Amino acid sequence: MGAVARDGRDPVSSPTRFRDAYQECERITREQARNFSYGIRLLPGPKRGALSAVYAFARRVDDVGDGDLPREEKLRELKTCREAVHQASTDSTDPVLVALADAAIRMPLPLEAFDELIDGCEADVRGTSYTNFDELLHYCRCVAGSIGRLSLGVFGTDDPSVATARADALGVALQLTNILRDVREDQINGRVYLPASDLAHFGVRLEPGGGFVEDTTRWNRLMRFQAARADRWYTEGFRLLPMLDRRSRACCASMAGIYHQLLVRIATNPNAAMHQRTSLSGWRKAGVAARSLAGMTP
Repeated sequence: MGAVARDGRDPVSSPTRFRDAYQECERITREQARNFSYGIRLLPGPKRGALSAVYAFARRVDDVGDGDLPREEKLRELKTCREAVHQASTDSTDPVLVALADAAIRMPLPLEAFDELIDGCEADVRGTSYTNFDELLHYCRCVAGSIGRLSLGVFGTDDPSVATARADALGVALQLTNILRDVREDQINGRVYLPASDLAHFGVRLEPGGGFVEDTTRWNRLMRFQAARADRWYTEGFRLLPMLDRRSRACCASMAGIYHQLLVRIATNPNAAMHQRTSLSGWRKAGVAARSLAGMTP
């Protein structure tokens, strides 16, 4: 009988299977998470593969929540995702789970954080709305703060307690930006994430599936208020960067910098968000990545 690695792997047959699993995760990330792929490609190979595995599984969960299946079937699929990540094994026939399980052996990945991501997606499926910002903050920490903590497990840090809080803050900032970027699309699809108390304060009606906002001035004030709030979360989240090694810092700065530029564009022209999804060109994203690799802050 041949030698077996300490983690139970056959050292002869494992390399190709694990390499293929990571390559599949990188393909998924490159094709389906383009904003993040600019940053992920700045990482060295092992970290790039691990973070790609995190995002590939997160994309799978998101695709269930955003898909066209009936509500109850979506909830069943999300339950299946929850069970799958709990049972993730390097012996799996699913390449994403193989890569995740292998990454968790090599790095301190808190795979239980995926439970929070799935909780947030279940809230989406059920059509949960948010009365105030504290309720929305809980949702943001579920769906994005969880990914921030998983990413930190890949990046590594000498002060996990402080770094975790800052990674969580950065995740919240990115999710708030997502909400502002997708506000019109979400409304059409029957979802309103902006807190009801904020809508009432600024005198804005935003009903699920409803029409355009009647008063542009009020809408612009609301959006700039939301953007300023998100910017404060970026300020705290960017304090994570000095705690990371150079390549991890470049990756994190690139991903967060792209979203921060989206936020600036939204705040500059809030009314555009009600007509189209705000985006950056490929060359602008590449520019953010290049500046991040050079050590420039977002």
